[in-house]
Amino acid sequence: MRAILFDLDGTLVDSERGYAEATAVCLARAFAIELTAADRAYGTGRSWVAIHAYLRDRYPVLTWDRDRLIAEVAAESRRLFAERGVVVLPGAKDAVARFARWPRALVTGSSRAEAHHMLDLLGLADAFAAVVCAEDVPRSKPAPDGYLAACAQLGVAPVEAVVVEDSAAGCAAGRAAGCAVIAVAAGNTAGQDQGAAHRIVATLDELTHELAIELVAQVARQAAAGYGDASAP
Repeated sequence: MRAILFDLDGTLVDSERGYAEATAVCLARAFAIELTAADRAYGTGRSWVAIHAYLRDRYPVLTWDRDRLIAEVAAESRRLFAERGVVVLPGAKDAVARFARWPRALVTGSSRAEAHHMLDLLGLADAFAAVVCAEDVPRSKPAPDGYLAACAQLGVAPVEAVVVEDSAAGCAAGRAAGCAVIAVAAGNTAGQDQGAAHRIVATLDELTHELAIELVAQVARQAAAGYGDASAP
């Protein structure tokens, strides 16, 4: 193993519901749009590029461009997080610190402003050698673009990296990139399918050096053997 790549929302911090609520508040207030449970579920683990396209297709009354939607939701979510606080998921900060000997990257579907604001709140602003956000890649999770970009920035091959995720889209993105994937159940509040992961752990307290190294070695062996899907369990 030569690098570890963390998702943010739902993996390190329980923020998915906060962003979903902020989005719902903004759209209800401005356009009388009432988001459904399916709408909220679609947004889990996806970037604003995908979310905006989905919402414009579902609700033609929505006239905001993507940047306006991001700005409005960012302002509302900051208000919500300031009022209620941010819930750090069990073992999150310790897990990031535990892997300090390897290059670490953050790969998120959030905007750059949202991601860095959250990292500041968590005290992790300087923890990552690379931070890949929604604006940095053409396609959002479940496409592998974010994880491939992070590996390129860190100077490692995807087969040498482990991805830590919570959402179905995120697990699929890590797998499509060719990385080993560990899913964390603690932040999976929407009950998404984590079946694309090599291993599911209850919390980040179970994310050990030994586990990560073992899974990366497994993926590398499969890739060397010429398997069609190097990340297959």
